[in-house]
Amino acid sequence: MSEPVSPKPSIVLIFDGDCGFCTTSANWIVARSKTSITALPFQWTDLESYGLTTQLASDKVWLVVGDERFGGHECIAKVALLQPNLFVRAIGRLMLTRPFSFVAAFVYRQVAKNRHRLPGGTPACKLPQK
Repeated sequence: MSEPVSPKPSIVLIFDGDCGFCTTSANWIVARSKTSITALPFQWTDLESYGLTTQLASDKVWLVVGDERFGGHECIAKVALLQPNLFVRAIGRLMLTRPFSFVAAFVYRQVAKNRHRLPGGTPACKLPQK
């Protein structure tokens, strides 16, 4: 007899599980989201089943909703758009609207670049220099 296969969660947040700041942030999102989100560290996730590669997953956080993937600031915006609170959804919409999307992308890159300096961050969180 074979083991039952558990269905894939419908909304998945894929993050860097080796980074304390990323883990804390993912747990914070899951705990406060009014929409059910499953957080998975990319290091222990079958990325291919989500249409991602190790390189993509190590570059930024991802939200997978069905067959759609949102990375970086678009991931954060989509999490906001999934919430029932109108103010939070408006922030998510703003993050995807020009020229605010450029600002959101810049802020996301700066947070990612400096995550080892942020609360919960450790030297292991530092991204490799490109």
